[in-house]
Amino acid sequence: MLLVLSDEHKEHLGFLPEVDSAVVGEFGRIAVEFLRKGTNPKIYEGAARKLSVDAETVQHGVEGIMYLLTESSKLMISEVDFQDSVLVLGFTEELNQLLLQLYLDHRKEIRHILSELTPSLPHYHNLEWRLDVLLASRALRQQMKPTVSMKLHLGESGGEKSVKVLQTDPATLMHLIQELEKALAELKTTHCRRILRNIK
Repeated sequence: MLLVLSDEHKEHLGFLPEVDSAVVGEFGRIAVEFLRKGTNPKIYEGAARKLSVDAETVQHGVEGIMYLLTESSKLMISEVDFQDSVLVLGFTEELNQLLLQLYLDHRKEIRHILSELTPSLPHYHNLEWRLDVLLASRALRQQMKPTVSMKLHLGESGGEKSVKVLQTDPATLMHLIQELEKALAELKTTHCRRILRNIK
């Protein structure tokens, strides 16, 4: 799978051939460091003074490398696909090899960082349910009012558990079941499978 780069991203990376390969390597190190700890504008300013360019150009170069590494790591693209993806940038063979080495050295760590950034959602653990039917009351002797009560046990990240109590009528519950079945059927379509494959 090839990585598709936008014109803006190509423009940001266009600064890299103008600097030495050691500087590109340092930009790559800074990009990975920023993924770990967040950005630091002072580093941009220091690098801009050394290279005699404005800080925004340096920032765009580092962010361009950061985007290239994160997207490539997210999609787990192969070495050949990575080389083909950066080939459209028109870089020298030395610069392409340097970017490839940066990607290969840091892709596992970047995937780990990205996995920690994803929100941890509660997941299903258990479900208890009860059907109550009100047959009569003092005011109305013959009536039929069914109610479904559910206790949903959810597992949280870190082993914590939470409980949600829900109550509804059978008609609403049937509608909810139909909507969930539609969503599950949608997941089986080729369009959804293609999207899910790219997310993983």
